[in-house]
Amino acid sequence: MKKAEREKYLQEKLIDMKACEKQLHLAGFTYIAGTDEVGRGPLAGPVVAAAVVLPEDFSVLGVDDSKKLSEKKREELYDQILDKALAYGFGQRDNNVIDEINILEATKLSMLDAIAEADKMLLDNTGEIIGHVLIDALKLDALEKPQTAIIKGDSKCVSIAAASIIAKVRRDRMMRDYSQEYPGYDFEKNKGYGTRSHYEGISRLGITPIHRKTFLKNLNL
Repeated sequence: MKKAEREKYLQEKLIDMKACEKQLHLAGFTYIAGTDEVGRGPLAGPVVAAAVVLPEDFSVLGVDDSKKLSEKKREELYDQILDKALAYGFGQRDNNVIDEINILEATKLSMLDAIAEADKMLLDNTGEIIGHVLIDALKLDALEKPQTAIIKGDSKCVSIAAASIIAKVRRDRMMRDYSQEYPGYDFEKNKGYGTRSHYEGISRLGITPIHRKTFLKNLNL
């Protein structure tokens, strides 16, 4: 695909991905947040959520489900998204909380924190609060705002996709830092997921303080 064709494709994709937000704008909602999480599946590390409020004229090309992008591209988009966003926020829960209340509930709490942080930033910047929240797949019963859960929302809605990217970059950076603190598990590469090198590290060195014990029940540790 030539450069001009590639750019045209990305522009058309962005228009398609802004349809979720456009529909809500037409319904009277001014400020719409997208939220997503990263890290539900790993054996180690936290679950991290992000929430993003984008302007209607958001024009950064290439925003997509973070899993479809290279690490280099995610890093590039991270700075562009934060620069263009009207507001954003992060939330996380560590492995101890995940073990205590389960990954789903830890994910929901992380999302609620991310939305609350984005709401505060938006209020500080505009004097307004988030009117509607688009969520990747989940329903947040504790959220006192209108919300829409969208299956595979990170591939369909630009604000959810943007949230997935910045959450992924934030968590990946944390796991690279943990790889320095706990060498031998290949955290800088596997980000805590159950790869062969990770299991070999556990077998050789045992578990670390950031491992999710409820995810390791079958290893007879």
